[in-house]
Amino acid sequence: MVEMIKVGIIGGAGYTGGEMLRLLLLHPVVEISFVHSRSHAGAPVTRVHRDLFGETDLQFTGEVREDIDVLFLCVGHGEARPFLEAHPFPGQVRVIDLSQDFRLAEHAVLGDRVFTYGLPECNIDAIRTAGNIANPGCFATALQLALLPLTVGEGLTGDMHVTGITGSTGAGQKLRDSSHFSWRANNIQAYKSLSHQHVPEVMQTLRRLKPECGAVYFVPWRGDFPRGIHVTAYTRSDLSLEAAYELYEHYYSTQVFTHVNREMIDLKQVVNTNKCLIHLERAGDSLVVHAVIDNLLKGASGQAVQNMNLMLGLPEDTGLKLKSIVF
Repeated sequence: MVEMIKVGIIGGAGYTGGEMLRLLLLHPVVEISFVHSRSHAGAPVTRVHRDLFGETDLQFTGEVREDIDVLFLCVGHGEARPFLEAHPFPGQVRVIDLSQDFRLAEHAVLGDRVFTYGLPECNIDAIRTAGNIANPGCFATALQLALLPLTVGEGLTGDMHVTGITGSTGAGQKLRDSSHFSWRANNIQAYKSLSHQHVPEVMQTLRRLKPECGAVYFVPWRGDFPRGIHVTAYTRSDLSLEAAYELYEHYYSTQVFTHVNREMIDLKQVVNTNKCLIHLERAGDSLVVHAVIDNLLKGASGQAVQNMNLMLGLPEDTGLKLKSIVF
């Protein structure tokens, strides 16, 4: 009999916490020990995540248990570090943090805990031996997967310019003017132009692989759809289109979830999956790279489960063989 992995979820009432619940309830070797929420303690999880009615009898709790194997922190940015300082879990409890608190190298240590950056496509060996994981940001995941192969080849000759659009779930569950239906519907808006918080973690990865690589100039957009991210990056490159495809296909040839598609891609191919799809084009002296992911899965909870699988020696796609919405 396979020994079950006991997990706890902190921040289980939000979007990433809900996705974590949906994934782990169907994970074949996971037992959810508790789902923590300060605002919903004592209520059934189905009061918040109504689609889970009939799937689980779990209730939110305000208490924290230490008799677990893995802790998922699905809290807001700036909340993970204080939570762990207030709740010093035993060292054998593996922590996977979905906030940005531990992603940058200068913030990756808390006491005896050292956090490994959890992007499997460039850090898989370190993840397999890690005790704690800093899960990448959603836009950061899409940008890095779009650009990583260029940092190991010779085709990158300048700065990288990126635009990206994300669904409303990327803003979190708390209601804001820019996530209200009457504002979001039939509307788009640029925000945090050239100042998005995920760019530093992207540059940290790219410059670790290629110290001389140029800067990333990123303009994100809010889209009028619930979930998914589509990014388009372009940069000067001497690579022919065929050489670029060969570079990307070789880089991702062993990856379970990231695939290069020579036909144009769209969001519906990846929404509700842990996949990333990449498509390339050439225009003049520039290489254009398109990448699509689901911001709540490959961009958050799905990647966190992928990292847990790697840490515990499970097949990478355990519990993550998901169906896209298609239409």
